[in-house]
Amino acid sequence: PHDVLWQPASNSRVLAILSNPAYAGAYVYGRSTFEATRRKPGRLRSGQVRRPLEKWPVCLQNIYPAYITWEQYLAHRARLHDNQNRYEAGRHGVPRKGQALLQGVVLCGRCGARMGLHYSGPQGEYPVYGCNAGQHQYGSPRCQEVRALGLDAEVERLLLAALEPDKIALALSALAELEKETAMLDRQWHLRLERAKYEAERARRQYMTVEPENRMVARSLERQWEEKLRGVEEVEHAYQRWSTQQQLVITPADRQEILALGENLAQVWRAPTTTNADRKTMLRLVIRDVIVDNKREHGRVWFRINWQTGATSEHWLTRRVQSYAEHPQLEHLRRRVRELNAAQKMDEEIAMILNEEGVRPSRGLAFSGGLVWMVRQQWQIPTVKENGKEANPLRWKDGTYSVEGVASAVGVILGTVYKWVRERRVDAEQLAKGMPWKIKLTDEQIASLREYVKRVRRIKRSKKEAS
Repeated sequence: PHDVLWQPASNSRVLAILSNPAYAGAYVYGRSTFEATRRKPGRLRSGQVRRPLEKWPVCLQNIYPAYITWEQYLAHRARLHDNQNRYEAGRHGVPRKGQALLQGVVLCGRCGARMGLHYSGPQGEYPVYGCNAGQHQYGSPRCQEVRALGLDAEVERLLLAALEPDKIALALSALAELEKETAMLDRQWHLRLERAKYEAERARRQYMTVEPENRMVARSLERQWEEKLRGVEEVEHAYQRWSTQQQLVITPADRQEILALGENLAQVWRAPTTTNADRKTMLRLVIRDVIVDNKREHGRVWFRINWQTGATSEHWLTRRVQSYAEHPQLEHLRRRVRELNAAQKMDEEIAMILNEEGVRPSRGLAFSGGLVWMVRQQWQIPTVKENGKEANPLRWKDGTYSVEGVASAVGVILGTVYKWVRERRVDAEQLAKGMPWKIKLTDEQIASLREYVKRVRRIKRSKKEAS
């Protein structure tokens, strides 16, 4: 007997084991062949070409002791195939540690090819999805380029929103209905297959009962039998293709695990210990691919998410521009700011409403009160006045004082109140730059300020008399 000599597992050896059908207990012959046109003189093994699995001449399962099932072997082949970083061949590539979340899953909405990834910027810190398929194949101009950070952030928001526990529960309920429909279709497929087998068996019996002397009849019945057998084979192949496209059945235990995952998914996603590769892997479990087109409409990016469930959803993303003059929704944005300002909404409220309506600023992902104030100044939209008055009221609706109200209550000029605001002598709040001040004062504080004013005036008067 020979001694077993263990060697370190190399990458090539592990790949050879995973690719060998004997690992799954199958005997295979003819995985490769030789093509004379590819042979090179002096090289014995030149011209060798691998056949696809469906064209192997001999493939007998359950011959050897199997370490894995045949289904696991096929899954390994598919995973190894997809892990190859060949975007032009439509392969996802293995999730890597870069910051581009949609690496390998973005498809070009112009030509349908899988988009590649490169980095731009002074330090190469900005990922960009680009389609070079037409340029590589035909020398035509590049289809499109889309900056990754904005698109990734929007897809991430949609992904986490779709995986909230209540939405997961609705999706599972819908999936249960689909499972019922799938079961009905599966029953119809079985009936169709049984019918094809019955007709093939009937053709066989007719052929077997014919007299050998009736050769022409025998040949005709033999052809009918072969046609029925081919029909059975076609139905079986069609049923197998249909079966592979159906979703797995969700058991009650799986349902509970999925719902529990939805409770903590956002925390897991944002955890410092979760790497970019982990996030990409989680995303691919839910999203099959994302189709992108940045040329459908000026200033906006259209994209469609193809979910693993088979559902699709279409969305728009506003591109970042240098100024509001280039904003794709300039007129709509200006009109909404004017309308909301005329409705006596404060800048913070306007920002919140614009964000809820999906309107985005020129550079950034969300409006703030300060940004609304900036565009109002740029478009010469005056500050909103409560109660429709030109001057601020003495007191606001929430009980706080305006600058005019403090001046009237204490008996000082407006400049003195602004000085107190700068010195933080009073508790004043301004929602955004340029907005009216709201000053919180109690009756005791007003009395204290009056005494302070009187004391300052006495000191000034005594100094004036002494001089």
